[in-house]
Amino acid sequence: MLVVEFKSHREVIELRKYFVKRVVFPLMEKVKGNRIRHYLRELQDSERYDADQIRSLQMEKLQRLLIHCLKNVPAYKELAGLLTTVERDPHRALEGFPVLTKSHFVRHADRYLSDNSDKSELIANRTGGSTGEPVHFYLDRVTVEYYEAARWRGLSWWGIELSDPSVMIWGAPLELSKNQSLIYRLKERFLKNRIIIPAYGLDPRQISHYVRLIESFAPEYLYGYASALSAFASLLGEHNLRIKRPLKGVVSTAETLFDEQRAVIERYLGGPVINEYGARDGGIIAFQCPSGSMHISEENLILEIIDMQTGKRVEDGRSGLVAVTDLNNYSMPRIRYLLGDVASLSPERCPCGRSLRTLKRIEGRVDDLFLSLDGKIVHGHYWNHIARNMKGIRQFQLIQHDPENVTLKVVKSELFDSSEVKQFLEKIEDVLGPVRVNLIYCDSLEPSPSGKIRYARREFPLPSRR
Repeated sequence: MLVVEFKSHREVIELRKYFVKRVVFPLMEKVKGNRIRHYLRELQDSERYDADQIRSLQMEKLQRLLIHCLKNVPAYKELAGLLTTVERDPHRALEGFPVLTKSHFVRHADRYLSDNSDKSELIANRTGGSTGEPVHFYLDRVTVEYYEAARWRGLSWWGIELSDPSVMIWGAPLELSKNQSLIYRLKERFLKNRIIIPAYGLDPRQISHYVRLIESFAPEYLYGYASALSAFASLLGEHNLRIKRPLKGVVSTAETLFDEQRAVIERYLGGPVINEYGARDGGIIAFQCPSGSMHISEENLILEIIDMQTGKRVEDGRSGLVAVTDLNNYSMPRIRYLLGDVASLSPERCPCGRSLRTLKRIEGRVDDLFLSLDGKIVHGHYWNHIARNMKGIRQFQLIQHDPENVTLKVVKSELFDSSEVKQFLEKIEDVLGPVRVNLIYCDSLEPSPSGKIRYARREFPLPSRR
C-alpha cells in the first residue's frame, strides 16, 4: 500500500494545482473536445498584434458573420440588400443593421436562431433578470469556449493560471441551485479547484467562519460580484478582520465597480482589485490589465457606443449605450445588441503595450440613471460617492419610482449615526429637488433574482429628447 506523507499544507495545495493542470484539464479536453486552452493561446498571440492587424482580424470575422446572418438568420434576411456593402466595407455595413434591444429579442428570439442550427446541440442560457425579464438564448460550444478563453487571458495578465485555487463569492441562483448538491460541490473543489460562498450568506455572525474557510483553502484569487465583495470586505472591517494570505487578485464581475468599493475591497481582502466587464448575454467584454486599463476583447466582438437619443455611434470619450456584436456566435447571432450599460471608449492607448482598445469609463446600467425634478440626468454612482465615508451605513439602496418619489433603504452598521442619514437625505434634495423620500431601515438588502444588489435604480422610462 502506497502512503504519501505531506510535510506541509502548502504541498497539498501544490499537488491540487498540479492535478487540475496536468490531469483534469487535459482529460476534459479529450473527453469533451474542449478547446479553451487552444483559444487562450490564440488570444494571447493576437493581443500583441498592432492596431491595424487587430482591425483586419475584426473586419474579416465581421464580414463572415454578417454574410451568414443575411443568408441564414430569419431576423436578418430582410436586410439582404446590405450584402454588397458587407462585402465591400463590413464596418460601414454594420451601421445599416438596427440596434437590438433586449425587449425586442425576448419577443422574437426564435427569429434569431440560425436556419442551420440544431437546438439539441446548443447550450441554453439565460440572464439573471436583475433589470427585468430574463433573456433566454442559445450559444454554441465555440462561443462559450471563446468566452472562457477571454476570461483566462485577462487573468493571465495578473499571473493567475487555470489551475490556481479560487474562492467564488457568488449569488446567482443559476449556480447556487446546483451548489446544494454534494456531487456539484465535490466537482467544484477537486475538478475546478474552487469553493463557492453564496452572496446571500454574508451573515455578520459567521464572518470569522468565512475568513477561516478562505484561508484554509488557500486561494490565489477571489472572484465575485462587486456588491458581494464590498459587503464582505466591509463586514471584515467592522470586525477588525482581514484576509492575511496575499492574493494575486480579487476579481470583481457582473456589476459596475465603484471607486469606493475598490478601496474597501483592497483594504480588507488582501489583493489588488481586478475589474472584469462581462455579461451572460455578452461574454467577457473587457478586462483590466495591471496598468489599469479596461481592454476590450476585440478579437471576439465589436463594441460600439451608441447615443441614447439618436441611435448613432458617438465619438471616443463620449458616454452612450454599449452595443456588442459577438463575432463567434453563428448559432443565434445578435448584431448590435444593447446590453443596457452606459460607457465610453478611450481614444488613448495603454502603456502596457497591448493594442486592444480600452474603455474610458463604465458608468453603470442605463436604469441606474436618475432624473431630477428640473430634468437633469444624475448617474447612479453619485450616490455611492455620497455614502462612501458614512461609517454608520453598511449598505443602502435608492429607488426612484417616479420623478417625485424615491425610497431610501438603509442597513445600519455598528457605528450607526442618524446624522449621516440626515446628511444623505439632504443630498437627495440638493440633487433631485424637493422629492418625497420613503426612508426604510432594514437588516439586509434583498438581492435581485440574479443575486446582485443594485444600489441605485430607476423604475420609469426617461423622457425622449429627440
